[in-house]
Amino acid sequence: MTEPISGAQLLCRLLEEQGVEVLFGYPGGAIMPLYHALPEFPALRHVLVRHEQAAAHAADGYARASGRPGVCVATSGPGATNLITGIATAQMDSSPLVAITGQVNRAMIGREAFQETDVIGITLPITKHSVLVQDITELAETVREAFYIATEGRPGPVLVDVPKDVQNQKIEWEDHAGPDVRGRTGRGSAAAPQLRQDDAIQTAARLLGTARRPLLMVGHGVILSRAYDEVRALAEKTGIPVVTTLLGISCFPEAHPLHLGMPGMHGEVHVNRAIQHADVILAIGLRFDDRVTGNTTGFAPQARIIHVDLDPSEIGKNVPAAVGIVGDAREITLRLLEAVAPGTCDAWREEIHAFSRERHESFRGEMSPQRILSGINDATDGRCTIVSDVGQHQMWVAKLFPYQRPNSHITSGGLGTMGFAVPAAMGVHFARPDEPVWAISGDGGFQMNMQEIATMVQEGIPVKMAIFNNGYLGMVRQWQQFFHGRRYSATPIWSPDYVKLAEAYGIAGYRVEQASQIDQAVERALREPGPALVEFMIEQEANVFPMIPPGGSLSEPIESAPAMAAPAS
Repeated sequence: MTEPISGAQLLCRLLEEQGVEVLFGYPGGAIMPLYHALPEFPALRHVLVRHEQAAAHAADGYARASGRPGVCVATSGPGATNLITGIATAQMDSSPLVAITGQVNRAMIGREAFQETDVIGITLPITKHSVLVQDITELAETVREAFYIATEGRPGPVLVDVPKDVQNQKIEWEDHAGPDVRGRTGRGSAAAPQLRQDDAIQTAARLLGTARRPLLMVGHGVILSRAYDEVRALAEKTGIPVVTTLLGISCFPEAHPLHLGMPGMHGEVHVNRAIQHADVILAIGLRFDDRVTGNTTGFAPQARIIHVDLDPSEIGKNVPAAVGIVGDAREITLRLLEAVAPGTCDAWREEIHAFSRERHESFRGEMSPQRILSGINDATDGRCTIVSDVGQHQMWVAKLFPYQRPNSHITSGGLGTMGFAVPAAMGVHFARPDEPVWAISGDGGFQMNMQEIATMVQEGIPVKMAIFNNGYLGMVRQWQQFFHGRRYSATPIWSPDYVKLAEAYGIAGYRVEQASQIDQAVERALREPGPALVEFMIEQEANVFPMIPPGGSLSEPIESAPAMAAPAS
């Protein structure tokens, strides 16, 4: 007869069984039994964040960097609701996440008990699956199912809500694998019939073989499937130029002669013009969201689109697909690689090159984003992971950093979550403890989760933080400048003295005001054994160019700031 264990102890055993190494969380009343049990399981490292949103983002960062589900933990009520933004971020970017929340005792559910919230109802639209554990006998199967659903098909978040009294229930338990939970629930995609898939691949190969101006557009699905070598081999065999979406950046070497850059709202002119002139587009693992397409009625008007995606609901959802292929990006790319004929596309690449143009922009003190990012790249020899926040700097980081290593660029693309970078970078560190991790934020986004410096100090997390400080909510200010007559309403933002803030947390902080100071500051930050902060004072009204106006076509780029209106006489 085995000794009975509590639901909380069982939950810890199940996390160990799933290979969980680290969980990010914050204790509270309804999850207290789990925290009581945790010290009995030293293989489960718990990281105490300073806000539950940071727990979700850190788990997300860990998942994106490792390919394994990240785990976050919160109590009921406000603890659970504070996870929501992070869960939605993971859902939009197809990141495998398991959120475990405490709930009030089963007898109190529905009675407006202290810190009671229907977190299942709240999260159903933003998860692959959300479930309330009704009894300890359900716990093992529910947790195993959660980890399976988070990773099967198109990855995403799963929430498991565990009442406090279920955590305290006792059960006799022996370690065993349990029943096969595959395919029981969730919103994963079913595999397409093989014959239909074979026909689609052959049709796609014929279209590519007859194309005069083909493009290969690749997105986050390539990173999720680790299809780096296969995509590169396909591009090199056919000679087709490659475009990478925001979430696809770093799935293809930036310096490769076939790489064009990022498309869409802030994509370079030659990239967007290539899309508009293409006659066949092979899209692998992307959603054709509005930031990529602009006005869909004018997107790629000459192109027949071959769309490869794991999720059948994405095919044809935003732009019509001449050929839809449902399947894993790596597997489908391998089969396309076998089916296509060799080619060069030299004439088409020359045509695209003719679309290119140099851009000359001035920055105060030569503190250009490109110079700053070059300093980070040079100091790390490119061997670092960049975790970017959301705003103007996000576009500069996406377009200007010379990514050569797979999955070395991590950001919030779909939801566009400010405050993502600092906590997500903590999670990335636990997935990649042997390489530098840089969290790059604007002064607005940084202030949303800067409290996590305390987490880094307490937990010994050596993330390096870069702040692009322009004194504005820069991207909103840019829109106000371009489309709202320079009425900078609620966009000037005050910041504390970040160097003194760093000192208050007991870490090194550096302020950089001239380009000549960049390299030294970056190198000093990298030499610090723990976290470090570097504040870069950039031009206040620097803009991201080019820009496609809202609702505009990719053929209508804005390449300079609007002229200031003449003063009234």
